[in-house]
Amino acid sequence: MGKLFTIFRVSERTVQLGDVIPRPASVRPVSDATFPINSGTAVSAPPELTDVAAHLGLPLSPDGAIRLSLDPELPAEGYRLEITADRVTLAGGAPAGVFWGVQTLRQLGPVLPGGVVEDHPRYAYRGAMLDLARHFFTPDEVRAHIDLLVQFKINHLHLHLTDDQGWRLEIPGWPRLTEVGGGPGTGVDGAGSGFLTCAEYSGLVAYAADRFVTVVPEIDMPGHVNAVQVAYPELTADGQPVAPRTDAEVGYSSLVAGKEETYTFVEAVLKTVADLTPGPYLHIGGDECMATPPGDYRAFLDRVLPIPAAHGKSVIGWHEIAAVDLPETAIVQFWRIEESDEAVARAAASGRRVIVSPADRTYLDMKYDAASPLGLDWAGHLTVERAYDWDPAERLPGVGEEAILGVEAPLWSETLRSVDDVRYLTFPRLPAVAEVAWSPRGSRDWTSFRERLAAFGPRWTAAGITFHRTPEIDWH
Repeated sequence: MGKLFTIFRVSERTVQLGDVIPRPASVRPVSDATFPINSGTAVSAPPELTDVAAHLGLPLSPDGAIRLSLDPELPAEGYRLEITADRVTLAGGAPAGVFWGVQTLRQLGPVLPGGVVEDHPRYAYRGAMLDLARHFFTPDEVRAHIDLLVQFKINHLHLHLTDDQGWRLEIPGWPRLTEVGGGPGTGVDGAGSGFLTCAEYSGLVAYAADRFVTVVPEIDMPGHVNAVQVAYPELTADGQPVAPRTDAEVGYSSLVAGKEETYTFVEAVLKTVADLTPGPYLHIGGDECMATPPGDYRAFLDRVLPIPAAHGKSVIGWHEIAAVDLPETAIVQFWRIEESDEAVARAAASGRRVIVSPADRTYLDMKYDAASPLGLDWAGHLTVERAYDWDPAERLPGVGEEAILGVEAPLWSETLRSVDDVRYLTFPRLPAVAEVAWSPRGSRDWTSFRERLAAFGPRWTAAGITFHRTPEIDWH
């Protein structure tokens, strides 16, 4: 039997068909049928689904009692799961849909309750962000993080690769970016050195893609560039060196809109990142540019916003970019705590899509409460209930359901020093945001979610996963 199903044995609670996160769109239980998974249980799958089947950790057999298939009548990320006493059939509209159905099976096992689940996501983009710039995490650590994210049907991993405190991706032709920006003493408090080689980054992208996760790389500009200017002083306004920064302040650095050297650098970096990234998105940041005069900010974005499209990518930027004229395929990511934003509403009205990441609902680096040993609190405290009890389509006036590409939960790393820190701030709030992004708006219920989330306490404990045992949840 697969290791994952063994982990699920730690709960003595009887599992019901709908006891999964995110909550499925439709659940029709059959109370008198269960399907036990044991060492003899096998999976049958066509060749295009054998890699998906491997995530169940069970042997393959042409006559396996768990049968995987494709059904083009289903949505690409949708699936239909039917469990009887002698068979499990799982069909998806595409391999991604089957994979998400596998995650439902993994949560329900090892004794599967009978019935039928029909499910598909509310939003196409369901994301989590990890900040590698303020504190670097190794490829193995990022891969382990991906494995935890996909259990909750997260399908985009946004990697914040550059900031004032560090540069974390090798760029051929610009070696000092990582020699200096990824070297010893980088990161907040100088405690987060390291970087990804091109090969390591490509390996991460491939690992994520095997799990139907799209990597979204972010190269933040024109602000958040002190690490760039430490490495290459010719990119400063006066050509003079600047001092490294390892504090957590923001808004003091800027690329120079009026220098052609700036755009030579930007073009080289964005082309490299686009070439390394098969996914459709390239994030250019654009936030907190207090050191960039408004006219220079506009001039810079006028030059830079078209570059991703020239390399086959849709550009994403934090919502400050909505102040300028945007390419038709540009995507705006709202991150602030204000109740409205006129520029984002105008962008939505003109057909631009929006990723919703309000800091007071989705920022996993916020403290749970005043006693939290990690995290920040500028957006307030973020309890699990607060991360759950909101609706993306009602968050911003003028940004309705049709304008929303999806929801993302960022995790900034100013206070992080280890993988355990990442997990402590991620769990149990990430499952809340995942349900907001996946489940139908009318099906979500805090009382039900609390009960379903409680079952993960012993599972995480058995797997050695650090999490915050919030008193909001009656952990089993």
